[in-house]
Amino acid sequence: MNRRVLSAVLTVPLPPEAAFRLFTARGERDWVPGWEPVFPVAAPDDTEPGTVWLTSSDEEETTWLVAARDFPHSVSYARITPGVRAGTVTVDLAAAGTGSEVRVTYDMTPLTPAAAEALDEFAAGFPTFIDSWAELIAAHLGS
Repeated sequence: MNRRVLSAVLTVPLPPEAAFRLFTARGERDWVPGWEPVFPVAAPDDTEPGTVWLTSSDEEETTWLVAARDFPHSVSYARITPGVRAGTVTVDLAAAGTGSEVRVTYDMTPLTPAAAEALDEFAAGFPTFIDSWAELIAAHLGS
């Protein structure tokens, strides 16, 4: 089993100050089908370090925690799917013309051999996965 660090870049036709929200727990609701974060305690600012939320699918439940934030340049989330994987997701934003260059980095450790196989499959499709983010965001923004 190996830890995997995966990184890819997409562009967003918004400056970092506006694009930042797209990569937050609540902001992703606007463009990610089925994304429904649940906050176990009130969270007026879903990017405040220490904020926790949960996501679930038919297969698994994941706990997220805001690890660090430097608005509008970066946000980092710890994520743990018990018995499956643990790691971080970091989003770095930089101005690029009138838009933003966004680097998304997943640093994940599988917790079982089966999870390692699934993580290897995820890694193989990671560039396509991030390309789908760009397409979903573009559709949401109408660009």
